[in-house]
Amino acid sequence: MLKKMRWRFIMAAMTATAAVMAVIVLVINVWNYSVVTARQDNMIQDIWNAEQRHVEEARRPIPFPGRRPSQNRKAEMEEMTRFFLVETDEAGEVTQVSMDNIASVSEEQAAEYAKTVLKKEQDAGYYEHYRYQIFATESGSLAVFLNAYRELQFMQTLFVISCLTALVSLLVIFFLVVMFSGRAIGPYLKNTERQKRFITDAGHELKTPLTSISTSLDVLELEYGEDEWILNIRQQIKRMSKLTANLVTLSRLDEEMPVPDKQRFSLSDAVWEAAEPFVPLFEARGKRYSQEIAEGLELVGDRAMIQQMISILLDNGLNYSDEGGEIRFTAYRKHRKQYLEVFNTCSHVEQENLDRLFDRFYRPDDSRSSKQGGSGIGLSIAQAVVQSHGGSISVSSADGKSILFTVIF
Repeated sequence: MLKKMRWRFIMAAMTATAAVMAVIVLVINVWNYSVVTARQDNMIQDIWNAEQRHVEEARRPIPFPGRRPSQNRKAEMEEMTRFFLVETDEAGEVTQVSMDNIASVSEEQAAEYAKTVLKKEQDAGYYEHYRYQIFATESGSLAVFLNAYRELQFMQTLFVISCLTALVSLLVIFFLVVMFSGRAIGPYLKNTERQKRFITDAGHELKTPLTSISTSLDVLELEYGEDEWILNIRQQIKRMSKLTANLVTLSRLDEEMPVPDKQRFSLSDAVWEAAEPFVPLFEARGKRYSQEIAEGLELVGDRAMIQQMISILLDNGLNYSDEGGEIRFTAYRKHRKQYLEVFNTCSHVEQENLDRLFDRFYRPDDSRSSKQGGSGIGLSIAQAVVQSHGGSISVSSADGKSILFTVIF
């Protein structure tokens, strides 16, 4: 249990850290995308404005606004800004292509690019490694394609670096959290150890006076005979002895190694042995009992603890089923998993409190539990036994008038 608590603390810390890292990476990359895209859109807008100023002149190389025209072709090719323009008519057919400011794409490719982006029905976006915008003209439309290869590479590189940085940071934080987690939950561990030691010591200390009281009752019964007072005291001693034993059992199950000596045993045989003593009890109480136990079930663990868990579930069905109710016990294998199910009818089930049935000292019906001698700790022991064997236990109610406990190994 303590080991699980430590790893829960580690997982909670790492989940919170991972969420913060993811938000940081997302914000950085979204912000970078927005800034780079806005800069490219402004550049395209400047190209469009320049094109409008020259729309009535003969088409010629369009100097990028804010720079001096290059004196020769080589110098112009070395400029960072590369773009081309594709003009189309209202039918979407290419009427003119301007390639004066780019050399890395042919006119045929430029025309294909324009036709493709026009089909998308988006005024702006990315295609291949170009940022494009489509402007309406008197004769149709004009698509401006700006070479954004470097910008896209930068965005991709930033994304990869930020993700790798976040991943490395998470790994470093994970090792640090693992190193310091023991110190962080140290006070809790000390308190838990004190509680376990107190329960164990108290359990052993209570055995002596309970045994003494029981012996004294035997003497009184021999001298004065059995009466209702002696009978009541004996019942209370039995109840306290059982409660003390259960508390010690729970304390042992909370240890790091609750099942130190695990052995492979026949689960089918263990189930048969645990269920057999309950058959006459069900008949004596007027309950309808049926069981179906598959052969060949096996488990690695503590046979006695598993039988104790089965006895708790069957005893729960015996005590809390309705008058003349039905109890069914099944054990089977399905999809490489082994299932134990205990079903019983009952008068009423509070659906909202089903999960609380495994809480220690929780009793949905205090008056009935007192009559049955229950302490509200049995199902907690059953859950601890199942979990100590690597299994899971759950409770459900399909109609509010029956209850089903399912154990999976």
